[in-house]
Amino acid sequence: MSPSVSRRKLITAGLATAAAGSGLAVARRLADRYGLIPPDDGGIYGVGQTLTYASQRLLLRHQTLAREFNPSEISKVCPVNGGPPDSEAYRRLASGDFLDWRLTIDGLVRRPSSFSLGELKRFPSSTQITHQACEEGWSFIAEWTGVPLSYVLNLVGVSARAKYVFFFPFAEKSFPLGKKWGSLDMPEAWHPQTLLAYGMNGQQIPTPHGAPVRLRVPRQLGFKSLKYLSRIMVTDTAKNIGKGWGSSSPEHGFSWYGGI
Repeated sequence: MSPSVSRRKLITAGLATAAAGSGLAVARRLADRYGLIPPDDGGIYGVGQTLTYASQRLLLRHQTLAREFNPSEISKVCPVNGGPPDSEAYRRLASGDFLDWRLTIDGLVRRPSSFSLGELKRFPSSTQITHQACEEGWSFIAEWTGVPLSYVLNLVGVSARAKYVFFFPFAEKSFPLGKKWGSLDMPEAWHPQTLLAYGMNGQQIPTPHGAPVRLRVPRQLGFKSLKYLSRIMVTDTAKNIGKGWGSSSPEHGFSWYGGI
């Protein structure tokens, strides 16, 4: 067993021991020491979110890949949750087959950039057949094609200070940040299976599934695979973005971290 694995197990054991002994404050301080406090630690489930996130990150930080399936296992029906943005900007771009769509990437990067759909499709691509599990109980298997998020992050030059990558869909009148927005920590953002997906089952992603580009995070629950992307922002904090919980999900009773 490597020293790093032993150290992770020791810290995890410390978290579990503190929690089992009702020393939740002690467990939180231990997680904080190693930078393992999730943005929604102050939310409705408080320290429980920290224990879940810290334990999973310590034990699974170097996890390999999410399971991939055979083409014969692709689901015949792929359910969707929620409709497309109702903004005029989105409708206009959709009517033009997204030829004028741009994905803005800014924040803690050396080269703030804006990419068209055509440019993303010219980058090195990756295809995976993975399972999407919804927190509401339904799931499906689909083939996804896109550019690895890590490739794009390398292009723009992410700062060493970065802690989160935020993803925003098209803004709407009632939702300035978009209806469903969120973020990933850096281990998940750099993971080779995390995609900016523009293809689904051999075709361009259908509108209900997030056209023109959606995030695909196969190691986490479906609510992390955000749709209708418009902007990506790299940051060292989740504060002052929405309620500071890292995502719109905690505002609706879900956690920020959706690891499975």
